[in-house]
Parts: sequence; structure tokens; C-alpha cells
Amino acid sequence: MFLLLSLCVCALLLGGEAQDRGSLWRGNDRAGRCHYTFSVPSPSEASCPQTGGPEVEGLKARLSLLEVLVSRLTGGEIGAGAGAGMTGGSGSQSGLQEALNQAVGERNLLRAEKEHLERELEGLQRRVEEMRRETEKLRSRPCPPQTPMVPPSPPLQDSGLMRPAGGSSPMSHLIARPNRQGDTSSLTDPAWQYRPPRFQELKAEVTEVPAPDGPEDSTGCGQLVSVGEPVAHRKADTIAGKYGVWMQDPEAMSPYGPNMVWRIDTVGSEIRQLFGYEDMEQLSKGFPSKVLLLPEAVESTGATLYRGSLYYQRRRSRTILRYDLASETIAARRELPHAGFHGQFPYSWGGYTDIDLGVDEQGLWAVYSTSKAKGAIVISQLDPHSLEVKRSWETSIRKNSVANSFVICGRLYTVASYTSPNTTINYMYDTETSEGKAVAIPFRNKFRYNSMIDYNPAQRKLFSWDNFHIVSYDLRLGRQQAN
Repeated sequence: MFLLLSLCVCALLLGGEAQDRGSLWRGNDRAGRCHYTFSVPSPSEASCPQTGGPEVEGLKARLSLLEVLVSRLTGGEIGAGAGAGMTGGSGSQSGLQEALNQAVGERNLLRAEKEHLERELEGLQRRVEEMRRETEKLRSRPCPPQTPMVPPSPPLQDSGLMRPAGGSSPMSHLIARPNRQGDTSSLTDPAWQYRPPRFQELKAEVTEVPAPDGPEDSTGCGQLVSVGEPVAHRKADTIAGKYGVWMQDPEAMSPYGPNMVWRIDTVGSEIRQLFGYEDMEQLSKGFPSKVLLLPEAVESTGATLYRGSLYYQRRRSRTILRYDLASETIAARRELPHAGFHGQFPYSWGGYTDIDLGVDEQGLWAVYSTSKAKGAIVISQLDPHSLEVKRSWETSIRKNSVANSFVICGRLYTVASYTSPNTTINYMYDTETSEGKAVAIPFRNKFRYNSMIDYNPAQRKLFSWDNFHIVSYDLRLGRQQAN
């Protein structure tokens, strides 16, 4: 009994001593279950032969759980989310790439246009320099002396060129003679000077004109036979004049006369300025005598003048306006029924040329197209006062397949190209017979970008705007065939 009591006391004493140095650890195993572990330091071993223990095992268990969680996140949900993000990102990247490609293409087109204009400018500068050198050479070259072998010319008794009294020049009465328009200004050429000690040789240049194919009518109406060479009257000063329209009223009314010339530069988003010039000479000098501000903006190059009014298409609209020049107000407005506008049915050069207005011997015309006509040219004769459509014709030629058009004597003519220097008038439609046919009348685009062609019945000329240049063409019409 004493022995058993002694063992218990020793156990308690050892247990208390061990408890002072013992520790209790709690943690989850790999399966996630809670384990309690009581540890006591060994009295005989300073260190264990192998590392480990509950703490290490717990850390291993936690690391295993973290690895499982990370593998699930990286391989499953995060992978799916990342895939969706990559899909959206690839879509946005493709859209950005497409926009970038478009911007690069537009930049390349602008660069090409700039290079083309620079080449043209260099060519013009070279031509001007060559002409200047040639002029200086001619001015510095002395007139050849009169040789003694050449007998003096006898005086012209009957020609009226004898030297008048007072020692004046024998050509003085020609220099002061008025021209056909009544202009009494001096006709003296500063590059030609009469020098009594020497002689001047006057030469006449003869231009061969082809004979007409048929009888020609200089007063009435007839089919177009030929178009003359382009004559440039002025070049625009700024980029705003690359495209435009210029006009003369064939039936001018007060306060403006028939010699008044009107011009509109059509490059820009808000075209409202109408420039007026007293005559062609003032136009060539670039000094307008009148500038009118239109109450509503102009669309493109389809405007025309008739009986004291400017007829034009309002911007971004199928509405036609009649602007009275005398009162400087809008006198009438009307929508052109079903007409395309702002790029729906333009000419091949573009420029929002959906509605083209013109005048001929029979009155005011509109050339356009509709959805019903499926892009084919529609011709309508308009009432010049109310702008009401009097009658319409539908042709078989596409409007966007031709460069421009004009009406002469009730016949529509279309031009094949606006850039080709040697193109043709390729189609004619007669509103009297309601029939059209292909034609081949030579036509020149001298400056290779023709954006406006209109007919002036008073002068029997075509007016055009060709790449900054104001140009006119003489016409020849055949005699009207008797029915």
C-alpha cells in the first residue's frame, strides 16, 4: 500500500514538472478535421532525429488547402473570366485596328492629293519661269536693221493708214478705235512699240476651223454639233475656290445688267456668299462690286441665274429656293418631289451634286434622281416663279455614271468624265420626243477636275468650273430639223 502511494506521489510530481514544460496544440488535418495534440519535451533527447511535428503537419495541411484553392481559381473560374475578358479585349482591339486602318488610308489619300497638287504647282512654276525667260529674251533682242537691198514700201494711199498731219503714228487711229462692245479703252500692247528708224513686221495667224457636218443655225435651236476649246478667265485664290459655280443671267433684270457676272465658292460647310462682278474684265481681275449674304446655305454647285433670281438647293435638303437679287430676299421655296439629296444620287465626282439646276431657251430645268427611278437621271421643267414641277422625264442613264450634265434647247447632254483631259459628251436625251441616244462629241477638261458645267442661252456658251479655274466653251449647234 505504501509502495502504491509512493508511485502515485512520484507520478504527480513528475506530471506537475512535465506540465510546466508541456504544450497543447490544436489544428486541422488534411481532411479539415480538428485535432488536439499535447507535447512534452524529452528528458533524454536534446533534439529529434527527424524534423516534423504537429506544427509542420498543420502548415502542410494549410498549404495543401491553399494549393487546391489556387488551382481551382486559376484553372476554373478565373480562367473562364479571363477568357471572357480576352474575347472582349480582342473585339475592341479589332475595332480599334479597323479605325486605325481607315485613318491611315485617309491620311494616305490626303498625302497623295497633296503630292499631286505639289507636282502641278511645280509644273506651273516651271512654265511661268520659262515664259518669263522667253519674254526677257524677246525684249532684249534688238529689231533687225533695215537692209539697203530692200526698197522702201510705198505709202498706202487707199488704206487709211497714211500718217496724219501733226506727226502722229500711222497706227494711232487703230489704237483709239472702240471695240465691238463699245469699250473705248486703249488697245495698245505695251510689249509692242513703234520705232520710226526701224520697221515692225506684222503677221496674221490663221486658225483652221473644220467645216460643219450639216447646216448650222446661229439663231434658233438645234442639236449640239461641237464644243470649242476651253478658255480660262480666272483662277481662284484660295482652297475655297477648288469647286464652285459662276453664272450670267440670260434674261437679266434691274438693277443688274446682262454683263454682270456672279460667282459662288462651294468649298466649306456653310456656303452663303454670292460675289458679283460688273463684267468679265472685273472677274478676271478679281474685284467684286457686290457681295450678297444668302439667308440660307447653298448645297453644292447646282445653282443658276434666271430673270433676276438665283435658284439654288438649300443645304442638306431637297428644297429649291428662289432668291430675288433686287430685294435680296427668298421669293419662293418648294421641295422637289422625291428627289435625292446630300449624297444619295450625285454625279460621279461627288460633291453632293444631287440636284443640278440649269437654264436654256425653254426655261428652268432640274436634273436629279429618285428612289423610284433607282438612280437614273430625271429631268423636270420648273415654273420659274413658283418652282412647281410642270413636267418630268425619266431617262435610262445612271446619274452617278456621268461627270455632269446640261440642257440645250430642251435636250439633256451628259459628260463622261470630269478628270480625263480628252473625254466626250456621251449621251443625249430629247424631251420633245422622249427618246435618248448615245453620242460622242469631244470635250476637254483642261485642268482635270471639272465640278460644274452649265449652258448660257444668251451667249451660246458653256460655263464650267475646272479645278480652281473659271472656264467657258464656245458651242456650235446644228440647224433645227423641220417636221
